[in-house]
Amino acid sequence: MIQIIALLALLAAFPALSTDMYLAAIPLLVSEWQQPLVVVNLTLVGFFITYCGFLLVYGPLSDRYGRRPPLLAGLLLFVVASLLCSMANDVQTMIVARVMQGAGAASASAICFAICKDLYEGNIRQRIFVQLGIIVATAPMLGPLIGSWIIDHVGWHWVFVVQAVMGTIALAGVWRLPESLQQKSTEKLRRVMLSYVRLARNPRFFLLNLAFSVLGIPIFAFIAVSSNIYITNFGFSEKVYGYFFALNASAFMLAPLLFSRVNHKAPLARLLPLSYSLLLGAALLMLLPLPDPYRLVIPMWLMTFAFAFGRPPGNNLLLEQVEQDIGAASSLMVFLYFFTGALAMWFISLDWQDTVRVLGFLGSCSAAITLLAWLVINRIFKLKMPS
Repeated sequence: MIQIIALLALLAAFPALSTDMYLAAIPLLVSEWQQPLVVVNLTLVGFFITYCGFLLVYGPLSDRYGRRPPLLAGLLLFVVASLLCSMANDVQTMIVARVMQGAGAASASAICFAICKDLYEGNIRQRIFVQLGIIVATAPMLGPLIGSWIIDHVGWHWVFVVQAVMGTIALAGVWRLPESLQQKSTEKLRRVMLSYVRLARNPRFFLLNLAFSVLGIPIFAFIAVSSNIYITNFGFSEKVYGYFFALNASAFMLAPLLFSRVNHKAPLARLLPLSYSLLLGAALLMLLPLPDPYRLVIPMWLMTFAFAFGRPPGNNLLLEQVEQDIGAASSLMVFLYFFTGALAMWFISLDWQDTVRVLGFLGSCSAAITLLAWLVINRIFKLKMPS
C-alpha cells in the first residue's frame, strides 16, 4: 500500500513538479530571449491549456481500456517532451515542447484519482487523499529550491532533464502496477466519451465541480507572477525567491496535517466553508496597504493554507457524488480546476500597475463565489458526504 501511495503521490505531483522547478528561470528567459513576460509565460499557459484538454481524453480512455495503457502512453510522451524542452533555444520551441509536456502530464493527474477511487472507499479514500496532499506538498516546496540550484550551477536546460528522469521513474512504477479497474466499460469509445454528458446531468457533481474549480485561481495566478514579483519588482535573487516560494508552499503541507487532526471532531460540512471564509479574509488582507514584501508573503501564505485545507477533502466529496464514469469524473474535476487556473495565469501576466493588488482581487472574487455556491448547492441538493 505504501508503494502505491508513493506512486500516486508522484503522479499527482506532476503539474507542480513540471512547473515549479522552472519558475526561477522565467525572468532569466525574458532577458536571454528578449521577450516580454506575457510571451514567456505562454510556456506556462500553453502547458496548462493543453494539460486541461487532454485531461478530458485520458479519463474516458481509462474507463474503456483500463488505467495502465493511457497512463503509460502519457508518461512516455512527457519524458520525450521534457527532453525537447531541455534542448530549446528560443521561446517558440519552448512553447511547443511545453504544450507536448502538458499533454503527457495530463495522464498522471487524470488517472491517479481514478486509481484511488478503484482501490479505496469512503473515509479510507479521504484519508489517503489527505496523505497524498501532505506528500505532494513537498513538490512546490522543493521544486523552486531544486530548480534554482540547478539553474545556478548547470543552467536551466538541466531542469527539464531532471523532469525527464522523474517521468521515467513514474513510467517504471506504472509498468509494475497491476490494473486497478476490474470492470472496463464495454461501450464503444464514442459512447464512452458521452460520459461527460451524463456527468453534466448530475447537478450535485457538476455544480459543485464548477464552484470548486474557481478556488484555485489565486494560486495559479501567484505561480505565474511570483518569480517576476520577487526577482524583478522586489529585487531578490533567484535563490532567495526559492526560499520565499518554499515558505509559501509549506502551507500545502501544514494544512492537510491540521485537517487530519480536526476532521474527526467537526463535520466536513463545517470545515469546508470555514476554509473558504479564511481564504476570502486573506485575499482581502492583500488589498490593504502593507509594506513590501509582507503584503504578499503573509496574505498569500494564508490563502494557500486555506486552499490546501479544503482541496483534498473537496476532491473526495466530488467523487462521492458519482457512482459510474469515475475516470471521466476525475478528469473533469481536474480539467476545470486547471482550465480556470490557466486563464488566471494569462490574466495576471498582463501589464498591471500593481500585480499584488490584482492577485488580492482575484482571490477575493474566487473565494466569495465558492463560499456562496457551497451554501446554495448544499442546501438545495443535500450533498452526499463520505461515510
